[in-house]
Amino acid sequence: MSKPTSDRRHRNRVIKGGAILSGITNSAISCTIRNMHSEGAELRVDPEARIPSEFLLYVALDGVAYRAHLRWRTLDRCGVEFTGTEPKPSWHYG
Repeated sequence: MSKPTSDRRHRNRVIKGGAILSGITNSAISCTIRNMHSEGAELRVDPEARIPSEFLLYVALDGVAYRAHLRWRTLDRCGVEFTGTEPKPSWHYG
């Protein structure tokens, strides 16, 4: 997956902690949200982390879980598109 040029233009720079939540295995992967807008975000993740193609991105500071679709990935960064929101899963501790 290559990073589209348009992804770099319209996002507001932020630094927020997040968790990539996978309901299939009830697992959480820590990430840092580097920039974000209403339709998506750029995340910094461990280069070894296995990121599912669809997941919930929980942002504790916002109190929101975004349904996210992986659009691109390069080493320790990835871009996601938001497809909606939902309550934080009860099994997540954060």
